[in-house]
Amino acid sequence: MNFSRNEVIEAIGDGLLSFPVTDFDDQGRFDRDSYRKRLEWFVGHDISAIFVAGGTGEFFNLTLDEFREIVTVAVETVGGKLPIIASAGLSVGAGKAYAQAAEEAGADGILLMPPYLTECPQEGLVAYARAICESTSINVVYYNRGNGVLEADSVQRLADACPNLIGLKDGKGDIQALNKIVKTVGDRLVYVGGVPTAEIFAEAYLSIGVNTYSSAVFNFVPAMASKFYKALRQGDTATVKTITNEFFIPFINLRDNKKGYAVSLIKAGAALIGKPAGAVRAPLVMPTADERNTLKALVERAETL
Repeated sequence: MNFSRNEVIEAIGDGLLSFPVTDFDDQGRFDRDSYRKRLEWFVGHDISAIFVAGGTGEFFNLTLDEFREIVTVAVETVGGKLPIIASAGLSVGAGKAYAQAAEEAGADGILLMPPYLTECPQEGLVAYARAICESTSINVVYYNRGNGVLEADSVQRLADACPNLIGLKDGKGDIQALNKIVKTVGDRLVYVGGVPTAEIFAEAYLSIGVNTYSSAVFNFVPAMASKFYKALRQGDTATVKTITNEFFIPFINLRDNKKGYAVSLIKAGAALIGKPAGAVRAPLVMPTADERNTLKALVERAETL
């Protein structure tokens, strides 16, 4: 760890959060050099923390060895400049292994992904998260999404049991449920917006005290993503509305063409601006030529906003 717990809490609680894609070469292997250059480019912008090997970074498609190398590269490249949060999850055993690898590589925390199971009871989710939290000394942010959604009382129990649990990232977009968590648990945790294309929820998040979110489109329109976040925090509703109408709504329409495009379109966008990261791994698929042309028009529009 390069940052204290309070410094990490401050960083992820107020400021734009970046989630870089993971670079693969033309054979589908992790491309260390390309990834290093991407991270160097990322930290040249106004961001407060960097989440590596996350959902946008295809955590679910990485081996443990690849994950360890990705986190190591990140720490070597930007460690000490910004807090680095890696990922963990899948099962208790796998989650502990990923958390240990992240800690050994020097990460400042982990984003705890949902378990791999179709249905989970609340007490089971708490036990899953608690076991992984207790296996590491670094900070943990719980990702509340998919089959791993914790209710307010469960979040409270987990926060009471695990001092290193510092935050909750919302991946569901249920503002009522999230507001119950925020009001129940209060400032014991820091809260992050994390639905796909989180900017579309940004105003609703802010209204209940969730000051920041993860920006996937930062991978290919960083200037516009930063402008949107600053406008949001400054109360510049005209700019927020314009960017939402001109970019985010058309982007979401394109994203909804096919499952998994919340990741695939980000890689396609990175290639469009001359920073290719290779293709996504199965079971994801890359956009069609027509969809890439639509995305290109959106990238060009973003440059004018």
